Amino acid sequence: MKRRHNKKRNTALVYEALIKEATAAILRGDQETKNKIVSIVQDHFGSSTILRRDLQCYQSIAENQGLSVEDSRRILRETKMQKAYINPAHLFKAQSEMIKDINTDISSDIFNNFVPNYKVLATIDQMFSPKTSPKDRVLLENQIIDLMTKAKPVEESREVDGLVVSNFVEKFNNKYSDELLEEQRELLTHYILSFSDNALSLKMFLNGEIARLKEALGEALEIDEIKTDKEMTEKTNRVVKKLENYAAESVTDDVLLTILKTQKLVKEIHTDGSDN
Repeated sequence: MKRRHNKKRNTALVYEALIKEATAAILRGDQETKNKIVSIVQDHFGSSTILRRDLQCYQSIAENQGLSVEDSRRILRETKMQKAYINPAHLFKAQSEMIKDINTDISSDIFNNFVPNYKVLATIDQMFSPKTSPKDRVLLENQIIDLMTKAKPVEESREVDGLVVSNFVEKFNNKYSDELLEEQRELLTHYILSFSDNALSLKMFLNGEIARLKEALGEALEIDEIKTDKEMTEKTNRVVKKLENYAAESVTDDVLLTILKTQKLVKEIHTDGSDN
């Protein structure tokens, strides 16, 4: 049943490898490499591209777990139908162009990046392949149904936190000597993956988080210790003003750091307030 798996022709695997490489570039402060990867992702995985459609076929299966057998079969059936609509020749051409850009602008080493769900994506790719026999296809589909009906382990749901953010966390902790809060961890996760969806999920998260921080700081201004201290009141108001400006700005490293520090400040203020 097994056939040689061409990683470079597995759209989802290449996408995940790019995400991993961009993450590494962010962590080491390599803006040039990060920007090159962002450009490749935007060019080849834009909303109207054939690679985006192909990627969604993989994601529809790989990112759905804990479903009923009936729902799993429906999703699988619909996914196979959508995959059948993709012209193989056009897909091959788009993949070739992407591979060329990766080799030219970054490095072919990207294709060797470790991807945690490699086996799952390889199984899906094998099922999609026209070279797979009917019997083997049925067996592969049964494997995929088993995957989709199993509950997703807690460890996997925090995979980004554990594998991707860990280095960023260590770097931040070494500089500021504290463990990250859950809200800081969530912000970092959205930031690291923001280029894969034109920062849409990051912007949505920030809108809610900035509103929460502004409200929390507004409440802090009513705490006697802050209200009676002119300097603390002025500093708090300056932070609120900064947050208001950030709502309309793109997220730079400086913006990210300020919000991370504000999250910590808010936590400390309200923890102290509740203790008192």
